[in-house]
Amino acid sequence: MSATVCIGVIAPHGDLAVPEACDEQTRMLAVQTQRAMDLMGRRVASAEPDVVVVATPHNVHIGGHMAVLTPSNVAGQLEEAASPVTLQSPVDRELALAMQASMSGAGVPTVTVSFGGNVPAEAVAPLDWGTLIPLWHITRHAGQVPVVVVAPARDLDAAAHVRAGSAIVATARGAGYRVAFVASADQGHGHDAEGPYGFHPESAVFDDQVTDVVRRGALSELTAFDPAAVHAAAADSWWQMLMLHGALQEDGGLFSSEVLAYEAPTYYGMLTAVFEPATP
Repeated sequence: MSATVCIGVIAPHGDLAVPEACDEQTRMLAVQTQRAMDLMGRRVASAEPDVVVVATPHNVHIGGHMAVLTPSNVAGQLEEAASPVTLQSPVDRELALAMQASMSGAGVPTVTVSFGGNVPAEAVAPLDWGTLIPLWHITRHAGQVPVVVVAPARDLDAAAHVRAGSAIVATARGAGYRVAFVASADQGHGHDAEGPYGFHPESAVFDDQVTDVVRRGALSELTAFDPAAVHAAAADSWWQMLMLHGALQEDGGLFSSEVLAYEAPTYYGMLTAVFEPATP
């Protein structure tokens, strides 16, 4: 049986990951990440997914609930980037609705969210940077693959996020879809005392632990992370990576992992990694 998850991805979502969004002063700060993200986009294109599922921490936040976006399209630009880039992507509404029902059925409180027009064909939801930046690299190489955007909920526990990822893949399998599952995730945000969150030594510790877990393909170890330590690290990644773990686990868990880049040139850490079905 072929894998439902044709590729899994951990992708950073800072502006620095998109060279076209940077000015002359910032364009060279994250060259390793920019190259890794371009390679990630090429890998996703080669995997030929039917849909790209993006778990993003920067879309809607609904107390006690995860959310699945159900407009016909998502569109936006990097408003605060030195050189804003724009993107629009179609949403697979039928699959999104089915995924929301499956997540709720798995005991994960989940709602659907749309925006703007009341007629689905007219509804276009704002495209947050956590979704736009990975998709920007993917669509450059794969074209306009339909997307499903999912927002985690930090007030739900680790197990709920794992179940959510599992339910998403089970739904895609039932529909006969091949999925690229993207955990949009910047890591610790306390690497620089001059950054907006100040200096937190826990950020470097957390990033080292995550990079080691990913390098060994041991995402199951994320479930044992102490939530207090995650918050102390000012991390922006744990919840989405737990969903990726659930997705890969639901698909049999036989995936090779590869860290394409890790760097923290400013106040936040950026890890780019891919998980591909293991060759028998």
